Amino acid sequence: VQLVESGGGLVQAGGSLRLSCAASGTSINVMGWYRQAPGKQRELVATIISGSGSTNYADSVKGRFTISRDNAKNTMYLQMNSLKPEDTAVYCCNVLYPKWGLSYSDWGQGTQVTVSS
Repeated sequence: VQLVESGGGLVQAGGSLRLSCAASGTSINVMGWYRQAPGKQRELVATIISGSGSTNYADSVKGRFTISRDNAKNTMYLQMNSLKPEDTAVYCCNVLYPKWGLSYSDWGQGTQVTVSS
């Protein structure tokens, strides 16, 4: 699966950014965003299930971030509002998809989000 991410950048605290992740090559079961800050482990930000549209968020972003998906375009979005300096990280798109009866996982290249105080 090819994943193309976009939308990262530099923003002041309190600002907003919108990340996109376009997937091509196959149908996707689950799409999600993860982030990794310098010196920290990668952590889940949010996930969305294609069929049901069910979403899941990390406690640290609930109420501020919204994950959504356009199934027709196989594209996922992460609307990030009220950004904080602690949201600074490389954000990576992840997808789970069926192949040969198994579940496969692929990652995007990542996009940098920097929030200045």
